[in-house]
Amino acid sequence: MAKPLRFRRASGGWSADRVRARLERPLDDNLGATAGDPWFAPPPGYEARRFDMDDGSFALFCWTDDDGDPPGGTNGGPVGYWVGNTETPSELWRTDKYGFDEVAYPVARWVQRELLAGLHDEEPWLAAYPHVSWFFLPVFCSKDGAETTRAFFRDHAAGFPDATREEGTGFVEETLHPGTLDDYREVMAGKLGTSASFDLVRMSAAIAEFTAARILTEAGYEVTPEIEVTTGHSLDYRATDPNTGAASLVEVTRPQPVSGRSASDPVAAVRDTAETKTSGQLEAHGGGATLFVDCTSFPADDWAAVREARPEVRHRPAVVLRARPDGRVEGYRKGSVPLDLSAAIDWV
Repeated sequence: MAKPLRFRRASGGWSADRVRARLERPLDDNLGATAGDPWFAPPPGYEARRFDMDDGSFALFCWTDDDGDPPGGTNGGPVGYWVGNTETPSELWRTDKYGFDEVAYPVARWVQRELLAGLHDEEPWLAAYPHVSWFFLPVFCSKDGAETTRAFFRDHAAGFPDATREEGTGFVEETLHPGTLDDYREVMAGKLGTSASFDLVRMSAAIAEFTAARILTEAGYEVTPEIEVTTGHSLDYRATDPNTGAASLVEVTRPQPVSGRSASDPVAAVRDTAETKTSGQLEAHGGGATLFVDCTSFPADDWAAVREARPEVRHRPAVVLRARPDGRVEGYRKGSVPLDLSAAIDWV
């Protein structure tokens, strides 16, 4: 699977002639490239070019004689920054890659203005969801994942059954609004994936992690994602009580609805999915983590059957839940859950 959009940093002196010879001409020869001024003014002290290819891909390049705030604490000097979802010219093959929060802020801000303008030109409806647009920008504009990730929100309501794209995307917008996950944007956005092959199950499972962060935050906990444990695994979250400092680990799984799996009924689907998680990652960890079983993909009738049966999930403590686009979350507990989630979940 390809990676989310990242910067390439190319040290050395750059000029308009070098950009034309080493970047524009190879791109034009291979893909047909139109080079021009960027849509927005480049960062102060930088020059910039925008490249639009005949196949619809693009690239941005800016350069300066003195990069006063280089990543990694290296010395400043002449440097160029490249970002794009097209082929990389050979001149840049040996350059290092950096995330949006690892390059000089004016450079990242300029690139994001360009990318957001292009995104909203192609998907005008997303302009109403600024947090979703910004947070997932590295995958919305990635080389292979642009079409699939946009379609996930546009055509599949962010994984909510029987919901409009406005309802599903609105839920994720509200989830991102507090900024809880902003510092972890690259890793969390990347969970949505940058594959050219559309995978509703995998993408919906990624959104389950965002739902878990929303629940924990609304319940008053501070969340930190991707917690490495001694087994070599990573669990999804550490939830910390800001008043006491007490911390709990949380792992999230999201069963598929019965129509998309071999299980004969939704209760079996919950049991089977939870067993897969508990017999692997959580079993290796040796206990101590709370399992969130997110049944948001289940239609209302399937969830009603689970809610009535309240099946065991072969792991304790566990929370079995289902979220709706309006923000309401229903759920039940198994075992002694070390988290007080009553502010975020309606217990059934």
